[in-house]
Amino acid sequence: MRQRQMKIFSTAFMGMLSLTLVTMSCSKETKTTESASDAVTNAAAKMKVGLVLDRGGRDDKSFNAAAFKGASEATKDLGIELKDVESPNDSSFEPALRSLAERGYQLVIAIGFAQKEALEKIAPQFPNTKFAIIDAPIEMPNVQSKMFAEHEGSYMVGYLAGLATKTNTVGFVGGMDIPLIRRFYMAYSAGAKAANSKINVLETYVGNTSEAWANPSRAKELALAQYNNKSDIIFTAAGASSMGVFDAAEEKKLFAIGVDSNQNWVKPGLILSSMLKRVDLAVANVIKDTFDNKFVAGKSVMNLKDAGVGYAVDEYNEKLIAPYKMKLEEVKSDIISGKIAVPDYYQSGNIKL
Repeated sequence: MRQRQMKIFSTAFMGMLSLTLVTMSCSKETKTTESASDAVTNAAAKMKVGLVLDRGGRDDKSFNAAAFKGASEATKDLGIELKDVESPNDSSFEPALRSLAERGYQLVIAIGFAQKEALEKIAPQFPNTKFAIIDAPIEMPNVQSKMFAEHEGSYMVGYLAGLATKTNTVGFVGGMDIPLIRRFYMAYSAGAKAANSKINVLETYVGNTSEAWANPSRAKELALAQYNNKSDIIFTAAGASSMGVFDAAEEKKLFAIGVDSNQNWVKPGLILSSMLKRVDLAVANVIKDTFDNKFVAGKSVMNLKDAGVGYAVDEYNEKLIAPYKMKLEEVKSDIISGKIAVPDYYQSGNIKL
C-alpha cells in the first residue's frame, strides 16, 4: 500500500514538474520575444535627429523647405524624433550644433555651406555623434557630406530659357554672391547661349552676406530692373529672397524660374519651371542610413543621372514647356552621356572643393 502511494505521489510530482518546466519555458520564450520587440521599439524611440537650418528658415519654399520636408517624411516613416533649429544669424550655427550633440541626438544635419566652419569645430568634439552637411565637403570620420551637380540642372533651365525667350534677353538673380551661386549662373548662362546664340544674359546678386537669403524686397527691385531691361525670363537662386522675384514676375506678367524645390505653384502660369535640387532626398537618405546602421562618412554627389537635380514639370507648367520638352530631354540625355560638357564654376580655377 505504502509503495503504491509513493508511486502515485512520484507520478503526480513528475507531472507537476513537467508542467512547471513547460510553463517556465513558455514564459522565457515570451519574455525573450517581448524583449526583442521592445529593443526595436526602444531603438526607434531613442533615435533623435537634429536639423540645423540655414538662413531663411524652413518656410522659405526653397532650400530649407526641401530639407525640412525630407527630414519630416523620414522621421515620420521611421517613428523617430526630429528637432529643427532655425538660425537667426551665422554665429548661431556653432552653439546650435553643439547643443544638439550634447543632448544626445544621434544624427545632426547641418543645412548649407555656411555651417562648414562651425561643423569642423564641433564634429571632432563629439566623435560618437554622426553629422551630415549639405553643400560643403568635410573629411572627418563622423561626417557625411551631401553635394549636388547644380550646374547640370542649371544648364537645363538655362537651355529652356534660351528656347522660350521672345526678347533674346534673360536674367539671373542670385542670393549671396558666392562660388556656389556663381556655379548656378555660369551653367545657366551657358545653357541659354547653347539654345540661342543671340541671347543676352543679365546677372545680379542680392548681397554679400547671409542676409541676402532673406531679402525679398531687394530681390524684387533687382528683378524689376532686369525685366525693364528687356529680360522676359529670370532664373532665381536666392532662397527666401526668390519670393521677391516671383512678385516682380507677377507684376510684369513675365516668367521666372524657381530653384531647389518645385516652386511652379507659387505663381501659377508665371513660373516656367523650377531647377530641382533634391535636398529632401539627400536628407531623408542620410536619416534612413543612420537608422539602419549604414551611415558612411565621406562625400557623395547627386546629379542629373540619378535625379538628384533636374527641372520640374507638373500641372502648373506642362503646357508652358510642351513645345520645348522633346529638345530638353535630348539635352538631358546628352549631359548624362557626356556628349555635352556642362561648364562648372568649381572646376574653372575659381574654387577647389
